[in-house]
Amino acid sequence: MRVPRVTTTRRSPKAALTSLTEAVGRTPLLRLRRLEAALGSAGGEPKPVELYAKLEFFNPGGSVKDRAALYIIRDALAKKKLSGSVRLLDSTSGNTGIAYAWIGAAFGLPVTLVMPENVSSARKAIVRSYGAEIVFSDSLEGSDGAIRLARELADRHPTRYHYVDQYSNTSNPRAHFEGTGAEIFAATQGRVTHFVAGIGTSGTLMGTGARLKHENPAIRVCGVQPRESLHGLEGLKNLETSLVPPIFRSEQVDEMLFVDTDRGWDLAEQLAREEGVPVGHSGGAALAGMLDVARQLRATGEGGVIVGVFPDKAERYIEPPPSRISA
Repeated sequence: MRVPRVTTTRRSPKAALTSLTEAVGRTPLLRLRRLEAALGSAGGEPKPVELYAKLEFFNPGGSVKDRAALYIIRDALAKKKLSGSVRLLDSTSGNTGIAYAWIGAAFGLPVTLVMPENVSSARKAIVRSYGAEIVFSDSLEGSDGAIRLARELADRHPTRYHYVDQYSNTSNPRAHFEGTGAEIFAATQGRVTHFVAGIGTSGTLMGTGARLKHENPAIRVCGVQPRESLHGLEGLKNLETSLVPPIFRSEQVDEMLFVDTDRGWDLAEQLAREEGVPVGHSGGAALAGMLDVARQLRATGEGGVIVGVFPDKAERYIEPPPSRISA
């Protein structure tokens, strides 16, 4: 990925917002001290291994996808691709759709989302509450099926839709180059040694990793994938069996980590019980990757500062009673 221009938006923490979109980004970085202690030592006096979580559920829409969606929409508006008569169209399994829906509402833009039919009722209800339209794709085809259907709709109705395509849109990684990566480097005072993130669109990994390596080429970028082709880590891709996002660049990843579904789920539950951090299953998978890196460092007696992205909150995966939700 080419290194894009860097912009910094500053506002007083006491200033009133003129739009909720101004609250996107600047999410907290949390040190996971109990998990650090549980790693134990490798004998002698090893250098410390520090674990930090970038809590992206503090974004207004509840996930890391607010960052990319905001950049994608702003850039499309600047290019005059969107209007009241041209609908934003994209495929999504949930979080990006929620981000498009609320940001579209904030900007007064119509939004159409292609989602697999088996996404949670909670996500369907949240998207609809912002006035977005949903077109369902075959649940058996997963996120790849939603991508294909979105492309078909864009081809059939070129004047009705502007297909923004988060998987190939360079505004996606740029949001993280200018935001997430800069925030992590500043919050750790440049001490970060390893960055860990799950791979979905790959925008978070590509953009944040590029920024961190721009600041310090020695920082290692680690991607997390589900081990299985059929898995329960919603939002993540097994690249060998899925459509590879055009924005993904394998040469920008120093290490690829593979996580079982059960482990991702178990660690998400452990985080809630032991740290009071309620993350989704992709956050559990990111933690699994962080712990694998930490154990590698402990085994060799090396120290490190490991930062992982926790994309969203657990409540997005908890189904409310059927009487409260319409499918």
